Amino acid sequence: MIIARGRQAVAGNARLVAGVFMLALGALLGGCASMAPQTRLLGQNGLPPGVPRHFELKQVPFFPQDEYQCGPAALATAMSAAGVPVTPQQLVPEVYLPERKGSLQIEMLASARRHGLVPYQLAPSFSDVLTEVAAGTPVIVLQNLGFASDSWHYAVVVGYNYDRGGLILRSGETEREIMPFILSEMVWRRSGYWAMLVVPPDRIPVTAEQNRWLAALAAFERVGERPRVQLGYQTFLKRWPDNANGWVGPANTYSAAGDLTEPARVRREGLARAPDSPVVLNNLAQTLSDQGRDQEALPLIDRAAASEGPFAEEVKKTRAAIVAKLNGGRSSASGN
Repeated sequence: MIIARGRQAVAGNARLVAGVFMLALGALLGGCASMAPQTRLLGQNGLPPGVPRHFELKQVPFFPQDEYQCGPAALATAMSAAGVPVTPQQLVPEVYLPERKGSLQIEMLASARRHGLVPYQLAPSFSDVLTEVAAGTPVIVLQNLGFASDSWHYAVVVGYNYDRGGLILRSGETEREIMPFILSEMVWRRSGYWAMLVVPPDRIPVTAEQNRWLAALAAFERVGERPRVQLGYQTFLKRWPDNANGWVGPANTYSAAGDLTEPARVRREGLARAPDSPVVLNNLAQTLSDQGRDQEALPLIDRAAASEGPFAEEVKKTRAAIVAKLNGGRSSASGN
C-alpha cells in the first residue's frame, strides 16, 4: 500500500534530488549500472521500432496540484487528455484520503473506471512508457522522491528526448519538468516501476498484453455503463479475435440485461473461433438451455465435458442441469 502525498514532498526534496542525480550519474558512468538498469538497456538497445527519438504531447492539460494532492492532479491530467474533462477538485473525494494526506494506486484505477475510462497498469518497462507516450497517451508514474524517508509522488510523462536522455513531466507545480532518464528511473524504480494510463473503451494501449487487457475490461465491466463495456469488448475482439475468453465478456453483458438471443449469437461466433474451448462450449450450452433448447445444448456440453481442465466442475454442473431438464426435471445420479 503506497500513499502519494505530492507538492510538499516535491518541494522539500528538490535540492536533494539534484544532488543525488549528480552522484547517480557519476556512479552509472563509473560502472554501477545496477542503479538504473532500464536506462542502461535503453542506451544499449535504442528505442522500440517505430518510436521517434523525441516526442512531446504539448496539448496535455496542466493542473498545478494543491497541497498533498498530486493524485487528483495527475489523474485529472490523464483523464482530460483521454477526452473526459475533469478537474482535480472533482476527483479529490474519489482518490484523496485526508487522514493519510495522499492517494492510493487502487483508488486512482477505480476513479478512472467510474468516469467511463479503462485504466491499465503498464508493464514495468521504460520502453513501454516511451512507446505509449509516442502513441499519444500520457502515462502516470509513481515516484519516491524521498531520501531520508519515503516521499511518494505522482507525475505524468508527456514527452521525452532520447538524444538528450530525459523525460518531460507534468509534475507538482511545474508544467514542463525535464528529468534525466537516470534520475527518472531511480525515483520510479522505488515504486516497483508502477505506471498507469487511461483510455476510452474503444482504444487499446499499444503495449497492452491481451489477457491483462481483458482483465482490465472485466474490472471495468463491474462499474462501467453497459454500452461502453460492450464497446470495449468489441474493440478487444477486433484486435484479438481468436482469444476464446474474449468472447465470454460481451455475451455476459447481454445476459445480465436479460437478453438471451444476442448472447447465443456472440457465443456461436466465439465457438467458430475457438471450437474446443470448454468455456465457450459451456456458456453456449447454458444459453441454449435457458432458451429451452436442451436437445441442442446437450452435444455442446458433452464436448465441453470431454476436456479436462480448471473448468471441469462447472461444466459438470451445467451438464447435470441440462440432463435433468431433458429427463423431465429428474436428476441423474450418474450424470448420463
